[in-house]
Amino acid sequence: MTSTVPHLDPARTALFLMDFQPAVLAAVADPDQALSRAHAALSWARSNNVQVVHVRVAFAPEDFAAVPALNKAFAAVAENGFLSDGSPEADLHESFEVADRDITVRKTRFSAFASATDVRGLLRDRGVDTLVLAGLSTGGVVLTTLRQAADDDFALYLLKDATADPDPEVHRVLTEKVFPHQAHVIETAELPGLTKPA
Repeated sequence: MTSTVPHLDPARTALFLMDFQPAVLAAVADPDQALSRAHAALSWARSNNVQVVHVRVAFAPEDFAAVPALNKAFAAVAENGFLSDGSPEADLHESFEVADRDITVRKTRFSAFASATDVRGLLRDRGVDTLVLAGLSTGGVVLTTLRQAADDDFALYLLKDATADPDPEVHRVLTEKVFPHQAHVIETAELPGLTKPA
């Protein structure tokens, strides 16, 4: 950790756990590491009363119908009925327990903000202006959510060891070359040392 990384105020912070779902975990090279670091981040959030946001990608029948054939990323998903809401592959990983206070988001595109849930509004209503991001994959939900959140003026922290991508080089380039321009890129183990006491 460098001294240039600002401390986190738990009352103004939300932890985003994004796309930790069986189908997405199966696509990355070392899902166990990302999953274990995500749980470490969740334990930190619970201990410090940090808002938790669970994000998953899942499609209802009307969502599949709304995907145009020209959408290169999602047309095949819709055609094959992949990640159907209610299917095992679209559920959150069984190791995660959702608390009553948590925000849950079902999305139908890459970004965590691409959902019917007004995530921005919920966070602003709760006084949150800082996001800690973890998720799969680095080049998918993490990239799009981070860039959108930066445009929305959130302060951002990216947990590089609680993210992963099917292509390790994509993960490396994004976490070393791209994300540092908009986020503080840190290890999960740094969270306790960055946390302001209540």
